[in-house]
Amino acid sequence: MEKVLWQQVQLVKQTSPLVHNITNYVVMNNTANALLAAGASPIMAHAKSEIREMINIAHSVVINIGTLDEYWSESMIMAAETANEIHKPWVLDPVGAGATSFRDQILHQLLEYHPSVIRGNASEIIALAKINTTVTKGVDSTAASNDAVDAAQILVSQYNSTVCISGETDIIMSPEQSFFISNGHPLMTKVTGLGCSATALTGAFIGCSENKTLGVAAAMALLGIAGEIAAHESKGPGSLQVNLIDKLYNITEEEFNSHLKISQK
Repeated sequence: MEKVLWQQVQLVKQTSPLVHNITNYVVMNNTANALLAAGASPIMAHAKSEIREMINIAHSVVINIGTLDEYWSESMIMAAETANEIHKPWVLDPVGAGATSFRDQILHQLLEYHPSVIRGNASEIIALAKINTTVTKGVDSTAASNDAVDAAQILVSQYNSTVCISGETDIIMSPEQSFFISNGHPLMTKVTGLGCSATALTGAFIGCSENKTLGVAAAMALLGIAGEIAAHESKGPGSLQVNLIDKLYNITEEEFNSHLKISQK
């Protein structure tokens, strides 16, 4: 498995997929730098006048509803519709799902366009599947990833999507296979937007991988391992951000393979 996932990491560097991000403005710089460090090519564009053209030239699309507003929501829906029409892979990050009726309304519309991948924390995945009452604390999860497995299975079945539940263990589920990845470090939770970086990297990997589920697993493993290594070289969250970007850029096959903690079902 290590060899297969490392091949996915190398594929991103070799193909440099163009990833069209409509993401929240808190994390644009972070996610763009993460994509560049991993070998992808980011573009941040949300103007409705260019959405369709941009998606035509991109390898994949990332939609992150973190700083949602009325204009951006229209751009997101247009982007999801276009990606679905032309069979372009796209990722939905349902930040803060369940927190407000506005977010849930937009998410309901976005799901109609069958995201290739849905990546969120346990609370967000549960809220998205609407199978349980859960308290969403902003963008932080109040549930463990294992708590959202049933909700993820519902989303996989309803939308034929690969679903990634982020947490202490990242759980990646698709109709065909499931992966459980236990990489990462608690210090990563003290840096804003690393979940958003995970979503952006997921967009890069599915933009050039034939097996989307393997691509998601490789993206989550890469960020988790890079964060794990970087945390041991960091004095706090500030230096972690810098060291993490560096490690995404210069990680070696030996580092990746020796740190990878993954199981499969």
